Amino acid sequence: MKRERILAAVALVLASALLMAFANKAAQQQNNTPLSFTGEIMDSACASLGSHDQMMKKEGIKTAKDCTSQCVKDGSMLVLYASSNKTAYQLDDQDKTKEFAGEKVTIIGTYDGSTKTIHIQSIQAVP
Repeated sequence: MKRERILAAVALVLASALLMAFANKAAQQQNNTPLSFTGEIMDSACASLGSHDQMMKKEGIKTAKDCTSQCVKDGSMLVLYASSNKTAYQLDDQDKTKEFAGEKVTIIGTYDGSTKTIHIQSIQAVP
């Protein structure tokens, strides 16, 4: 009886490990097929807070664009923040995204799940 419990526990651990390995593999985009991502071009500091609110109050900044620009000057990186799943995606091309600071955009690109980085092919503002 005790041996069966041990074997069952080992089987459960192995099954869990396989499931986690599968989930991690699923995070990797297959075949470099371009995907569409929508969110706000935000600085990494504000994205970690989920909004610009705290920083704007603290610094007396009026717009998301100004907040993002100031935080980038202070050392933050530009990210795509998807409020729908509260995820900040790293962006491989900071120069391409600067003009969209503080704006809602749609990015077409490939995604590297291991680094949470979008490799941008195109970007455009969402009305």
